[in-house]
Amino acid sequence: MEALNIEATEDTPKIVLDAGSGNFEFSGTSIPEDAVSFYKPVFDWLTAYAEAPKQGSNFNFNLEYFNTASSKVILDIFLKIDEVNGGDNGFKITWHFDEEDEDMEEAGEEYADLVDVDFELKSYS
Repeated sequence: MEALNIEATEDTPKIVLDAGSGNFEFSGTSIPEDAVSFYKPVFDWLTAYAEAPKQGSNFNFNLEYFNTASSKVILDIFLKIDEVNGGDNGFKITWHFDEEDEDMEEAGEEYADLVDVDFELKSYS
């Protein structure tokens, strides 16, 4: 399966989805004008990945900021990851946030409560 690489812009995050390594990254700022359209390739890729997911896949989210439209799509991504995980593929989501950014910490806590995937909140300074 071919990796999906989307380079970061001022308004959109860097996204790397690599089935071979089982490591996935979302980093930067997410304030696209049309969040649903921007993230559509991610959903398409995850749908294809569901055919043969790698055991123990790691999803790293290191977002500095996201808007309301992105927050809904990010939740949908988490729910898709949960669906692909199927409760037994050993997936892990790590939510990275600046230790001084209470809003991002709280967002991670809320997302963690909504999915049945190993979810780690990890602060940095």
